[in-house]
Amino acid sequence: MKKSKLYRRFRYLVRRRTRRFKLFRVLQSISKEKYDEKISASILYGFLSAVAVNFFFQPGHVYASGATGLSQIISALSSRFLGVNLPVSVTFYLINLPLMVLAWYQIGHKFTIFTFITVSMSSFFIQLVPEVTLTNDPIINALFGGVVLGAGIGFALRSNISSGGTDIVSLTIRKRTGKNVGSISLLVNGTIMLIAGVTFGWKYALYSMITIFVSSRVTDAVFTKQKRMQAMIITNHPEQVIKKIHTRLHRGATMIHGAEDTYNHEQKAVLITIITRAEYAEFKQIMQKTDPHAFVSVSDNVHILGRFVEEEN
Repeated sequence: MKKSKLYRRFRYLVRRRTRRFKLFRVLQSISKEKYDEKISASILYGFLSAVAVNFFFQPGHVYASGATGLSQIISALSSRFLGVNLPVSVTFYLINLPLMVLAWYQIGHKFTIFTFITVSMSSFFIQLVPEVTLTNDPIINALFGGVVLGAGIGFALRSNISSGGTDIVSLTIRKRTGKNVGSISLLVNGTIMLIAGVTFGWKYALYSMITIFVSSRVTDAVFTKQKRMQAMIITNHPEQVIKKIHTRLHRGATMIHGAEDTYNHEQKAVLITIITRAEYAEFKQIMQKTDPHAFVSVSDNVHILGRFVEEEN
């Protein structure tokens, strides 16, 4: 009996130490990346989302897309029907907490850690920034709120971080099924507009549609996550470049031997690889370190036929 208790205690301690060591390894791997850029983007997104919510959405009774819009709806309904003034920052955080648990187990640890930082920054700034009424015109509030929020989302995507919410659900389903699930975002946004219309009047649903449209257009203008780029590399050191592309970007490459420089008649190799816009900054670093004298041509927004995997971490 004593042996059994000791054995269970031993197994518990081993599992606990294993979890701690796993988290330590995740944090250690993050420290090797450009984490300062991602944290800066998280802070910027948090501030811009707070400006959008407290300067435009809340004063104009306009509702944003995704988790931000849901948190606004819950806050407004709790105040109207329950008499409880539930802050938008609190509801936004509560919506994202179970989703981050899902992301930790289904998407990836680094992704979850940076999402947690981004959500925390957004909640913090929404609570910190005071609510200011710049104008009572709901259309102006919808337009400018959409611009500010869309810019924040675009800058976040440029650093390959997520603002949480429906992104986590979509990425989880895509990882399990291999399909892009745009209907989730459509369903959530449709629900937000429906509740806004039924509860506060259909004109507010129309204003929210304006916000969602403008926000998505500005996000695309700042950064499009699905944008792919083709890089053609002419180099004297193909093996070193390929090794870094494989290990750092987890991308494949096609190598063409026997290319000749017509000026010096040197034999070179031509490498062709496809990367995402989010990986472009790291790709430039790889080329500067492995072969700063290589000739690199990058074509923007290329179309792909075939399997192309997007890294979620």
